[in-house]
Amino acid sequence: MKEEYDFSNAEQGKFYVPVEDIQLPIYLDRDILEYFNEKRVGKQDNLQTLVNDLLRKDIEIAKRVI
Repeated sequence: MKEEYDFSNAEQGKFYVPVEDIQLPIYLDRDILEYFNEKRVGKQDNLQTLVNDLLRKDIEIAKRVI
C-alpha cells in the first residue's frame, strides 16, 4: 500500500518569495565583463554596483531624449 504524506506539521508559505524580490542572474559577454573588470581595478566597487550605476545613467539620458 502507498504511504501518505503527513502535512500535520507543515507551515504554509514557509518558502514563499514574492516575485518582486526574486533576482535573476544576468550574464555578460566576455568582452563586456573584461571591460568592467578593468574599470574597477583598485576600486572598492563591485561589478553589480558598477553596472547598476551605468544603467541608471543610461536611463536618465533616455528619459531626457523622450
